Parts: sequence; C-alpha cells; structure tokens
Amino acid sequence: MSPRAACRLESLGFTQVFDYVTGMADWTANGLPTEGQLAGVLRAGDAVQRDVPTCRLTERLGDVVKHVKAAGQNVCIVTSAEGVVIGRLRGAAFNADPDASIESVMETGPTTTRPDDALRELTEHMGARKVGSMLVTTSTGRLIGILYRKDAEEKLRRESPP
Repeated sequence: MSPRAACRLESLGFTQVFDYVTGMADWTANGLPTEGQLAGVLRAGDAVQRDVPTCRLTERLGDVVKHVKAAGQNVCIVTSAEGVVIGRLRGAAFNADPDASIESVMETGPTTTRPDDALRELTEHMGARKVGSMLVTTSTGRLIGILYRKDAEEKLRRESPP
C-alpha cells in the first residue's frame, strides 16, 4: 500500500514524497510528528531535554568532566559516532581518575524509552520505581535526550485537561 500511495501522490504533483517503509509504529517510535488521535496524547518526546552532554568511549574522564560541568549538567551520555547510546556517566563516576577512559568508568546498558511512550503512564511508572530520569532513544538506539520525571510531571500539570 505504501509504495502505491507514494506513487499516487507523485502523480498528483507532490514533489517531496517519501515511502516510509518501516511503518507507523517505527515512525512514532522515532519521535516523528503524528496527526489524528495520536496527536492529542502527551508523549515522552514532548517533555524530553534534548541538549544533553555526550562523549565517546575513548575520551579521557578529566576532559569530559570539564565539558559536563561547563554545560551545567551532572550526567553525560556515552554514544557511538552515530549517536547510539552505549552507556552513561553520573554520580561517583565523575570522581574517578581523570586519566581514566570513559569506557572504564561508565554505566553500561542504561534503561531507555521511546519518544512515543505515553507521558502519563511513563511518569507514573518512574514515580513508582523512584526513577528520576530516563534516556529517550529512537527505535535504533540513537539518543534523543533525557526525560526528567520532574519535567514530565510539570508538563502533565500544565497541559492536561482538568
């Protein structure tokens, strides 16, 4: 159906037509815009903080700590060159030997969520488990940002109907 619809749109004169082969579930899991019933629900992507310090496995901890502090943050996400989440630095990791590699001090395999997850349910889940933040990634594991529970709760208070 999708290739036929794309072909028909082109025949009607549309010049920027894309055939998104992987489907609607992947589209929303990547935080791309939606319409209809899906558009009215607050999602994790609506409250995510996108400006997050990142680093690579081979960097020196001392250099990364300077970068993170200059950004006014207390966390750094370890990513590949393509932006895929590999690990996370926070807390005591920042106090390790400044000459240590990021790989030697990072937390591996941090829990992630997708930008299309319903914000209310996700926030309740985080609250029940006393989780203050969660990484938000695309369906292929690329970092979108960090969802802080306090930001999500505030977003729900401001934008949800009474």
